[in-house]
Amino acid sequence: MIRYAKPTTVDEALALLGGGAWRILAGGTDFYPAQGSKPFRDNVLDINGLTALRGIAETGSHWIIGARTTWTDIIRHPLPPAFDALKQAAREVGSPQIQNVASVAGNLCNASPAADGVPGLLVLDAEVELRSATATRHLPLSAFILGSRRTALRPGEMLTAIHVPKPAGTSAFVKLGARRYLVISIAMVAVRLVAENGTVAQAAVAVGSCSAVARRLAGVEAALLGLPLDAGLVAAVRSAPMAELQPIADVRGSAEYRLDAVREIVARAALEAAGKLTDDKVAA
Repeated sequence: MIRYAKPTTVDEALALLGGGAWRILAGGTDFYPAQGSKPFRDNVLDINGLTALRGIAETGSHWIIGARTTWTDIIRHPLPPAFDALKQAAREVGSPQIQNVASVAGNLCNASPAADGVPGLLVLDAEVELRSATATRHLPLSAFILGSRRTALRPGEMLTAIHVPKPAGTSAFVKLGARRYLVISIAMVAVRLVAENGTVAQAAVAVGSCSAVARRLAGVEAALLGLPLDAGLVAAVRSAPMAELQPIADVRGSAEYRLDAVREIVARAALEAAGKLTDDKVAA
């Protein structure tokens, strides 16, 4: 017999997870398409009744995003400019109908190399909160997604929140696809810059769809430090090492094309984060 449960409290959900193997159903926007025509073989734990896991809260040191928070919630919530890349990414998650239902945690737990939300959270130094019936632990997002469709979740655990240390600076997100909307990305980038006296004091750059997991680009970040907030950022991006990337070739683009495209869209995102481009000139 396949079991279906829809708990109303987090403790109830964690107790069920600790008592057997379950497949978690959050928004469900990827759950059903991934199932295809195959019959259900897993117990289904529907967490859509867990209202405690939805919403965005501010503490003295962090922003906390509940696991069931939707992309529409991200778009509408008043967040500082450092979150602009995440808000822009939220508008790229399917259609508005999908954004109204799909959860932030579901996007992370699917662990797709093309998950739109991951680069924007990586440049914010996000951590995930993982809870079981007996313990709570925190992991950097970069340590949570292990590969394509693989995460560090242990049996009995559920992702319950994303913790973002209060970030400084401004950010931007650029996605390249075969069309403007409703598309899986060929490449996507998020850039966050912190400026002091007109120069880059801190830089965070993350790229998705160009390796098995989205990655921060340490060489690009280092190349941007100390530069004025002007067109010189483009030259720095184009000459910086990107050794972290190992793109594949598929129906959407060759590996060589992805590497060339990434340099261009990182440069565009850096200029937008620096306030040197308008939104209509950034779109890839």
